[in-house]
Amino acid sequence: MADIILLIAYLLPLTIIFVYCLMQLSLIFTHFKYKENSEVSLSKNLKTLPNVTIQLPVYNEQYVVERLIDSVTKLNYPKSLLEIQILDDSNDITTQLIEKKVIEYTNAGFDIKLIRRPNRIGFKAGALQFGLNKLKGEFIAIFDADFIPSPDFLLKSIPAFENPKVGVVQTRWGHINEDYSLLTKLQAFGLDAHFFIEQPGRSAAGHFINFNGTGGIWRKETIIDAGGWSPDTLTEDLDLSYRAQLKGWKFIYKRSLESPAELPVSLPAVKSQQYRWMKGGAECFVKNAKKLIRAEDMSLGSKLHGFYHLLNSSIFLSVTALAFFSIPLVFNTDIFSKYHKIVNLTTLFQVNWLILGSFYWLAFKRKGGTFFLFVRRFFMFLVFMMGLSLHNTIAVIEGFIGRKTPFVRTPKFNVVEKSDSWKGNIYSIKKISPLTWIEATISLLFLGMLFIDFQKQLYGMLPFHFMVFLGYTLVVYYTFKHAFSA
Repeated sequence: MADIILLIAYLLPLTIIFVYCLMQLSLIFTHFKYKENSEVSLSKNLKTLPNVTIQLPVYNEQYVVERLIDSVTKLNYPKSLLEIQILDDSNDITTQLIEKKVIEYTNAGFDIKLIRRPNRIGFKAGALQFGLNKLKGEFIAIFDADFIPSPDFLLKSIPAFENPKVGVVQTRWGHINEDYSLLTKLQAFGLDAHFFIEQPGRSAAGHFINFNGTGGIWRKETIIDAGGWSPDTLTEDLDLSYRAQLKGWKFIYKRSLESPAELPVSLPAVKSQQYRWMKGGAECFVKNAKKLIRAEDMSLGSKLHGFYHLLNSSIFLSVTALAFFSIPLVFNTDIFSKYHKIVNLTTLFQVNWLILGSFYWLAFKRKGGTFFLFVRRFFMFLVFMMGLSLHNTIAVIEGFIGRKTPFVRTPKFNVVEKSDSWKGNIYSIKKISPLTWIEATISLLFLGMLFIDFQKQLYGMLPFHFMVFLGYTLVVYYTFKHAFSA
């Protein structure tokens, strides 16, 4: 009985990963059908342009806030129709830097305001809602502090709102420092698959997509109709996206319009961002999954994709479970012979590598990458994701059980060129958490498993155990390196 329980415990996460890959496979097919809506440019007929408010939620961003403000004032849009809200919750010199910029651009004829709250209740969601109650625009463009919108952003996105059912236009993220390091290259690799394949695939199939928190525009009426910004999850963007689409609002994704941004350059910063995304995704699943399943006038396919979309972060639960349940299997090799028919069926799951490889290759290819470079990048990406799996699993579990934690924003350093450094940056995360020591122990554990695999001639386990070992080793190494070099 214990043997069959162990086998099921191993096969269950493997099956969940397989189903996840099938969902990605369907998006591969549908993304080929993606076509951006034909648009009528409004730039030659300025009288038809609506009032737009730019919201810039800011919290302690002294290294990038001036760059952000400068970029939004370069938007090619009539000043008379443009309002800029700087929603500042800072408690450092950032506020003084903003005040100087507000004076500068007010004198230049811009309607630009520094808006501060009496407290930071609700974090980013609270700031956006606070600004919503004061803004004048019919449409609201939102940019995080690390973004640098292109001058034609509004003129290329606003026309989509000529359809009164459109509530959101989301654009593709770009990366101004992708080539800075291996870490930024791997982040770009993962994000590009989302923006080049996943978002277009969902859009083309008519499934729910999500506003990505920045680099997009909302119709004010849509936010109000959906219930406004809510701080009860760490991913307020995903939450509001589903509430709005459940209300019948249409979301438009524009792959051709790039919104450049700065990627985190230290692993502690990446961990902080991953924690927020993973936990927030789980919180949104708890909050919205039942509403999605019960929704009327929605196809079964869209419900299934929406369900897995909300459950995306839980893939790390399966990866972590798969790694740890593989250990007792190695010590109980009789299972392989006793249930050889079932075990042999697991070879079918090797198609996961082909599906995931195709998913990421199509995105990588769109940016002109070679196949040889892709193979190396894909391998390292998988390794790093395995190394982050325990960290992300903890975040997901906390999201499912409802453990509340504050919104921790990802520090930005204004590091773009390879010669740039974040040494001395006051926002650097220098603390080594107890989890890092656990990750180091896991690295040693799977190093030992490699020797045991060899001894027992379980060569099929070697690649997976090697990737887990390498992933945790690299995560620990870069955590220490970046924490002590800050």
